Amino acid sequence: MMNLEKELREQPEVLARVLKTNKEALEKAVADIKSRNDITNVVFAARGTSDHACIYAQYLMQRFIGLPCSLATSSVITKYDGKLNYKNSLVIGVSQSGMAKDVLAVIERANENGAITISITNNLESPLAKTAKYHLFCDAGPEVSIAATKTFTSQMYLMAKLCQLWCGCDKLGEELDMVPGAVKELLDYMPDTVLKLVERYRFLEGGVVVGRGMTYPVALEGALKTMETNRLRMVGYAISDFQHGPLAQLTNRNIAIVLAANGACLDDAKLVLEKLEPTEAEVLLITDSDDFDGKVDHILKLPKLPSDAVSPILFGVTVQLIAMELTKVKGIDPDVSNVLNKITVTK
Repeated sequence: MMNLEKELREQPEVLARVLKTNKEALEKAVADIKSRNDITNVVFAARGTSDHACIYAQYLMQRFIGLPCSLATSSVITKYDGKLNYKNSLVIGVSQSGMAKDVLAVIERANENGAITISITNNLESPLAKTAKYHLFCDAGPEVSIAATKTFTSQMYLMAKLCQLWCGCDKLGEELDMVPGAVKELLDYMPDTVLKLVERYRFLEGGVVVGRGMTYPVALEGALKTMETNRLRMVGYAISDFQHGPLAQLTNRNIAIVLAANGACLDDAKLVLEKLEPTEAEVLLITDSDDFDGKVDHILKLPKLPSDAVSPILFGVTVQLIAMELTKVKGIDPDVSNVLNKITVTK
């Protein structure tokens, strides 16, 4: 079994234990956050897959906490020596390896400003883990495949729990408790379903993954996973942006993967499906809604979770499966690359 598949299938166990591992750290961090009356915003610093996990948390925290959240422009510090002041910010640095120097620079600057800093890594001995005031451990075990899978969902899950403890929403907590079981259910049936489906995509040249709101970061991640494992030209878009021009790029050698979560943005998915009809692209719908039954040729149905606050984790695992199973069809070893490394140390 390839490393990518082994690690992808470990996600139910990782998610089932990661909150227990971090219970004390989460409680201490949230108590500190709540004791401060001067936090006006949240800043996330990350790259690549970790950045996409942060965009999920950005939507979630703005939705449940009500504070503006932004993604750090790390090069302002590392390249331009910008004197950013994070005094009234909660600053969260996320890196699977904990080795990203630009993320570390943001945390260091925030520490100098007296901000509360939190790091999330899968490496307890990393510089990032040791520099932030609080560290949350992905506890995902070794992840050696070039494409991150279990650390992505672990990061999402940890930041969702941080949000839940901060806002005090019991309903969100109950929904989060359902996630590991739902991921296990998904992995019991979805790999075989996906493998049969992707046979038809053997000769694809590229395509798009689109979502909106809570599924937008999964669209970005789905495009990245398919691109880095299958060497395809894939781009992730918010549905709201996709209709303004990128729609025109699709040909009969492309796929359009539409993420339709049951929730506030479901109508946007319905609209983009209509927009895709005149194109020649193959359309694949991923959804946890029954609204599309019998209306779309190719659908991947997900287990139902109560809301789109937590269902993006299931969408994330599904786009990982698509990327992985497509490598089998195309005869590509996703664990080997001449140009990519597992750890990329950006500055």
